[in-house]
Amino acid sequence: MGHGWRGGREPGGTGPDGTARLAADAYVYGSALIRQMSAVRAFLQQGYGTLGPTPFNDFAHAEGPATPAAHVPGAAPDLVDALAQIDLSGGPVRLHVPDTGGEYYVLQFVDAWSNTFAYVGSRATGTREGDWLLVPPGWAGTVPDVETGVIDAPTSVVSLVGRIACHGPEDLPRVRALQQELTLTHLGDRPHRTGVPAPDSDVPVALGFFERMRVWTADFPPAPADLDHQARFQPLGLLEEGLSPYVSPEPALVEALTRGLEMGRARVAAASRFPERPEAWYAEPHLHDYNLDHFGVGTLGSPWWQVPDREAAYLVRAVAARRALWEPHGYEAMSASAVRDARGHRFDGAHGYLLRLDPPPPVGAFWSLSVYELPGNHLVAGPAERYAIGSRTPGLVYEGGGAVTLRIARERPREAGRAANWLPAPSGGFRLVMRMYAPEQAVLDRTYALPAVERDSP
Repeated sequence: MGHGWRGGREPGGTGPDGTARLAADAYVYGSALIRQMSAVRAFLQQGYGTLGPTPFNDFAHAEGPATPAAHVPGAAPDLVDALAQIDLSGGPVRLHVPDTGGEYYVLQFVDAWSNTFAYVGSRATGTREGDWLLVPPGWAGTVPDVETGVIDAPTSVVSLVGRIACHGPEDLPRVRALQQELTLTHLGDRPHRTGVPAPDSDVPVALGFFERMRVWTADFPPAPADLDHQARFQPLGLLEEGLSPYVSPEPALVEALTRGLEMGRARVAAASRFPERPEAWYAEPHLHDYNLDHFGVGTLGSPWWQVPDREAAYLVRAVAARRALWEPHGYEAMSASAVRDARGHRFDGAHGYLLRLDPPPPVGAFWSLSVYELPGNHLVAGPAERYAIGSRTPGLVYEGGGAVTLRIARERPREAGRAANWLPAPSGGFRLVMRMYAPEQAVLDRTYALPAVERDSP
């Protein structure tokens, strides 16, 4: 390896401005890696959301679905989270999944670069009991006969993001029994890591991003197809091994990298902005289509689910990591949000609203509608303790032909039939989120469209 750029003219004669532009490209390329591995490290040390800190190769389980008390923005109130960080540096890990009796669940496998490379669950592999062997890159061992299948991990650290459907308090005993049977077993012949590789603590804070990228890129190499693009960053010191080039950098390098960091952040922030006036419902079924290399169990590798240009995929990956880290592909679960009614007015708890679904969303699992108060994006607290309504809601009243009208209002309707289809709203502004689990093709290709929400007449 060389020794990186130390000031003066950058190789190629582009100078400090060229170095800043190159650093901006490096930020776009590496920001998903930094967000992903920072989240892994934080989970090991502090926990995540309502889940407490948990060591590698062990699950942390939520006590139940999200509620307003959790104060987790945008949390789904019909799923129970299960999260594990898996380290394969000591060898394979066995995942045991219980029989869920036909009920929806998903286990999503995410590598160090935030690529979702496999799914186990009702859509992907069914709901029967099974054992899956998760193996590290380059593993060439013997697979035990008892294994249901093998999942090849692209990197030696993997996030396993689990979600188990829960249809109300009465369903919690079933979910908790499943949690007890969902296990990970380290089968390797060597000890695994106990933490994430640490960057050099002597590096100035201003260059912390590049130091983490240098260390984690070396420990978690990208897909071979990315290596040529990554090699461009050699002049920045990002491919240096051993002593960090950022411990005692030249002032010119610090200035160029700092400017590049700001430029890269601005580029990702601009690409992350939502439309000013989106259509009635806004969805991004292809936000997580940046994985172009690793298509394991349960993934769909067709061109429809891939960003066609590799360099464009780096920016999509950065945006997805910034906005929705650990969210699944659209074909696993898709959400659509709305903040305005059919006349273009923002939702306000001073009014009631109607959403007539004729037909309801076509899904392989279930659909549900939730309300989130704005600002804050939190579930709405209230005595009814009803945070979602959907196809699994007991007593939901359908019309002839299968249509259903949902009522969103601050006050509970007096008529029993209307109250059965009621979702409480806050007193002020709010947004609606429709979640569709295992959506059918009509949802994905948008031949099925959610109707606009109408303001209810007094």
